[in-house]
Amino acid sequence: MKVCSHCKKEVTVDKYFSRKSVCSKCGNDLHICLNCRFYKESAHNKCLEPKTEFLRSREKANFCDYFDFREDTVSSSQNRDAALKKLNDLFSK
Repeated sequence: MKVCSHCKKEVTVDKYFSRKSVCSKCGNDLHICLNCRFYKESAHNKCLEPKTEFLRSREKANFCDYFDFREDTVSSSQNRDAALKKLNDLFSK
């Protein structure tokens, strides 16, 4: 299942998916580094694909030819949200 990195809702990607595709729930771009399976914060250039060019914005649509929409599960997304909530609760006291 594909999940929007902004709103964490499931998105449907059809054969017409392009750089201009947006999330039907929140309206944010979908062809972005944060939705790509190669994106990794700790990797060089924040990408596991060594041939990609440096991109300043990871949250805006781009022309990367290596983009491959990351498969995610709602449960892992929910687990991440639950962990962030616990962390925020811990430090907000």
